[in-house]
Amino acid sequence: MERILVVGSTGAGKSTLARALGARLGLPYHEMDALYFAGPGWAVNGELAEDVARITAGPCWITDSLGYPEVRDLLWSRADTVIWLDYPRRVIMPRVLRRSVRRTVTREVLFSGNRETWTGWLSREHPVWWSWSQYRARRRDIALRLRDPRFASLRTHRFGRPEETAAWLASL
Repeated sequence: MERILVVGSTGAGKSTLARALGARLGLPYHEMDALYFAGPGWAVNGELAEDVARITAGPCWITDSLGYPEVRDLLWSRADTVIWLDYPRRVIMPRVLRRSVRRTVTREVLFSGNRETWTGWLSREHPVWWSWSQYRARRRDIALRLRDPRFASLRTHRFGRPEETAAWLASL
């Protein structure tokens, strides 16, 4: 377990687990959204593929994403382990809702100085709406990738409840 993808729906706790796993295993953690959003106004990083190629060329890393489409195959082909937080919506939605309310109220600075705003809640790309609308598709996409022969060599840990994930992390 040296090149790890932590995957799941928006709000499942991918970043939290990846950060904790990196600390526990002594592996560098790279937050995919921080790589993707490169500037103010949620500007997209034009060098994302190059940045991810450089990171994943290393001997060890952890990232918290299925992968944006332009780097998805690269991430999956270079990983040795996938950890799937396959939690039900009833777990994910309260989490993403609390997180977004907190971020909006406190004006927490996110990637490249961006913040969640009250007007942002009206966008279909807001994390709460995104998590709800993409839940089924994300689960389907992850399941398809895990059945894909190109990724058959990946060690997979699939957790259906946060308690299972916590027990597994504690056992490392």
